[in-house]
Amino acid sequence: MNEISIQRLRTHVYELAGKIGEHNVFHPDALHAAEAYITGEWRQQGYDVRKQTYTAQGIECANLEITRPGNSRNNDVILIGAHYDSVFGSPGANDNGSGVAALLELSRLFKDVAPETSLRFVAFVNEEPPFFFWPSMGSMVYAKAARQRGDPIRFMISLETVGYYRDQPGSQTYPPFLKHFYPDTGNFIAFVSNLRSRHTLRDCVRAFSSATDFPVQSIAAPAIVPGVSLSDQLAFWRHGYKALMITDTAFYRYPYYHTAQDTPDKLDYEPFAEMTNGLFLMLCRLANVLQ
Repeated sequence: MNEISIQRLRTHVYELAGKIGEHNVFHPDALHAAEAYITGEWRQQGYDVRKQTYTAQGIECANLEITRPGNSRNNDVILIGAHYDSVFGSPGANDNGSGVAALLELSRLFKDVAPETSLRFVAFVNEEPPFFFWPSMGSMVYAKAARQRGDPIRFMISLETVGYYRDQPGSQTYPPFLKHFYPDTGNFIAFVSNLRSRHTLRDCVRAFSSATDFPVQSIAAPAIVPGVSLSDQLAFWRHGYKALMITDTAFYRYPYYHTAQDTPDKLDYEPFAEMTNGLFLMLCRLANVLQ
């Protein structure tokens, strides 16, 4: 099978956070440029891009969606999503150019394989404040509409800040008490869910670990635990879907989180690519890719 390209990941991040720069409703031209870039990449990959548009703070915004149809009569869908807006004051290389880059590369590789289960890739707008937690958050708009349509989403995966890794002891911190149970070296990827999604979390970790030696840690915890709900998986929990977040733990590891210094040169592209390739192989197992 093909593997995730370090250079492609780097190109996506540099385009979004370097060339385009800060992109959100406070910089609407840049937000629309990021939307156009993702749309163009997906069309170039051969996908039909669907847009879910709505207005937020007077700006027309869009969630973007593509689907890799499965071969099964079962119409279940595995949804993989990442938000593409950056927080105010930041170009958003890791948060969340890295998640979008991984999303684009995963969809590219799935054009060349045949999954039994359909895979849906979604780029969400407006995850960052002032939208986070509220109805105008892009994934809230999306998940509400999906529930109203009765979309058979087996589970959702949120790719959130996934590009920073460190091998130095002491490079990883945690919410209170968790430091006693997890390593203090920030070289792993974390799988995080609420308690209702714990079986899905277990299945994903098992599939990831069987496909790659990349270090992984996981936790299923109440959503009130600091950091557990801080991405688009929250929207899907609220609307009754099982969901998990895959993350490098953001501010528990990344010193440039939500700052102007969250620039493309800060990411660690080699482990980022290795981890993303592990996600591809994980999804192949979960979606029963036909060999």
